[in-house]
Amino acid sequence: MIVEQMMNTNILTLQPTHSIKDAINLLLENKIRHLPITNKKGHVVGVLSDRDIKDATPSNLIDNQQHDIYATPIEEIMTKNPLIGHPLDFVEEVATIFYDQKIGCLPIVSSGKLVGIITETDLLYKYIELTGAHQPGSQIEVRVPNKPGILFEVSKVFHDHQSNVLSVLVYPDLQNDENKILVFRVKTMNPLGIIEDIRKEGFDVLWPNMPGMTT
Repeated sequence: MIVEQMMNTNILTLQPTHSIKDAINLLLENKIRHLPITNKKGHVVGVLSDRDIKDATPSNLIDNQQHDIYATPIEEIMTKNPLIGHPLDFVEEVATIFYDQKIGCLPIVSSGKLVGIITETDLLYKYIELTGAHQPGSQIEVRVPNKPGILFEVSKVFHDHQSNVLSVLVYPDLQNDENKILVFRVKTMNPLGIIEDIRKEGFDVLWPNMPGMTT
């Protein structure tokens, strides 16, 4: 999946000369946490978050008269020269940027102009959609040898049960590099028959593995 397929194109933005008060009003009115900041040519010159504003303004619990703070131009508190993405970037690559750089949003730019934005919440929602976690079903975790063709061998069990697999994730086995963990999301509320047959094939089912279940 590419960024263009999931980015938000209904973009709210301000210019560096707008005040902190302008930014607060825009964030509150639209219930958002991040704003790309552009110049008059539409080029991204910064990013402003609700955390930037909280760090720059006094607490509501403190009685003070520092109202002039809210008139401060946002260019003084925004993150300048922020990281940007492109509409044709892969979502996986963008997620890595979020993880490595610990950012909350990424402006998406094409031909020098702002065309969209992605936030950490967008990535979370997309992850939920792609894994099928929001749909009724069961999760089955299986430890398998790390060798070619192993996914096909396990998948045959689901095929034999005519069970619809919503998603498959592959994780490393932190205890043994010679294994890996397959996590299946299956469209069934009673996976016991599937689990039994997976075990008959010689695979180790890690979840569900509750007291009283065959191991």
